[in-house]
Amino acid sequence: MKALAALAGALAFLLAPQQAGSGTYRAADYVTRGLLCIHRYEGAWTANTGNGYYGGLQMDISFQRSYGGAYFRRWGYAHHWPVWAQLQAGRNGYRARGWYPWPNTARMCGLI
Repeated sequence: MKALAALAGALAFLLAPQQAGSGTYRAADYVTRGLLCIHRYEGAWTANTGNGYYGGLQMDISFQRSYGGAYFRRWGYAHHWPVWAQLQAGRNGYRARGWYPWPNTARMCGLI
């Protein structure tokens, strides 16, 4: 329960608008919000459905190695990674490829 509360607090901080200015979101917040929306449609952070995609962002092995290589070497497939590591790999993938690794769910979230 403590870990869940800490994660909720961290996400609330990340998703809150900036204090100064017009209430716009920082670029990192936009990506985090997008990834959390994608996760909502992709499944549990511990998902291993046997279809070649793993974790809460349903990353294939190539994606995991390319954008979360250190995590892959440390913990194996993404469904064993902590949530923060899955989100970081998603951020890395977004920086390189935009929302296109998640074409259907990104459309559902209004990202593409």
